[in-house]
Amino acid sequence: MRRRPGGRAPRAVAGAVREAGLPRLRGGRRLLPAGKLPADLLARLLRGIPARDPRVLVGPAVGEDAAVLAMGDTCLVLTVDPITFATDEIGYYAVVVNANDVAVRGAEPRWFAVTLLLPEGQADGALAEALFAQVVAACEEVGVSLVGGHTEVTAGLDRPIAVGVMAGEVPADRVIRTAGAQVGDAVILTKGIAIEGTALLAREFAPRLRARGYGEAFLARARGYLREPGIGILRDARVAVAAAPVTAMHDPTEGGLATGLHELGVAAGVGLRIEESAIPVLPEAAALCGEFGLDPLGTIASGALLVTCPEAAAAGLVRALQGSGIVAGRIGQVLPKEEGEVLVTPGGARPLPVFARDEVARLFAPGAG
Repeated sequence: MRRRPGGRAPRAVAGAVREAGLPRLRGGRRLLPAGKLPADLLARLLRGIPARDPRVLVGPAVGEDAAVLAMGDTCLVLTVDPITFATDEIGYYAVVVNANDVAVRGAEPRWFAVTLLLPEGQADGALAEALFAQVVAACEEVGVSLVGGHTEVTAGLDRPIAVGVMAGEVPADRVIRTAGAQVGDAVILTKGIAIEGTALLAREFAPRLRARGYGEAFLARARGYLREPGIGILRDARVAVAAAPVTAMHDPTEGGLATGLHELGVAAGVGLRIEESAIPVLPEAAALCGEFGLDPLGTIASGALLVTCPEAAAAGLVRALQGSGIVAGRIGQVLPKEEGEVLVTPGGARPLPVFARDEVARLFAPGAG
């Protein structure tokens, strides 16, 4: 593997649970790391929620990106997601990542509301205007209506936080669930990894990267991953559901592709066999993950879409995506649950790695170098 002067060669797409991501002890308590709650803890919390309304077709569950509510022949799809890592263009992030969660239901995003929390001691009118402009422009780009929200200056923050709520609609007979993946299905991935992570690293750590010898052209390409190939998967999802009998779609985000695959397996109660060599790691993503010692498999991955469909339909689905200008390929197969989640590497098969928290989140931890 060729080295960039002054940098480290990108690491292989493999790994295990990172020690740095494990809970820390303080006062006898085991503290949780930054990022998503551990899947076992989240599952335990969600099991305690009573099912009170039969119109809730899909409620809170590990791996399910959005709720689905029956409204006659049409279902309302509802999701909420915060933007906590980025400080640049968080209005755009908030709209697009929430639209993604609606799109994987086979639905069209329609309405968006947002809470913007501005850091005390840093916020001024110009910051508020800039964030509002980002949200409005992103809503226009995605084609949704901005219908409300809340904005305030909040004590205790070191960066702006955006929390978005997106609602959409889908015909009742076309709802897609993460839990729909079936044994024998092919697993398809669009675009590659780690799109969002690359844009974040280039935007949040630009001075450090310049000091390490990265040029402006490289940083511009990496920053540009936000829109090209882009963190949105709305078009990917539209093409997929029109081209094949899709059984499941999932939006791998925080925790990267590996976490997205684990979530799909948990939701559907299945195992997975994933071919490492079939996973595209985009060039700037490989370089920046290597520079910071991050595993691309565990690096925030918005922009990629996981799709499962019957094996017989897989080649046609890939052709349809590629024919629409979307990079796509078959990366594996759905297995019975008892066969586990396996990553096939040049060195042999091993368990699909687990990440206690997103790789990028480690760089935001106190004391991170």
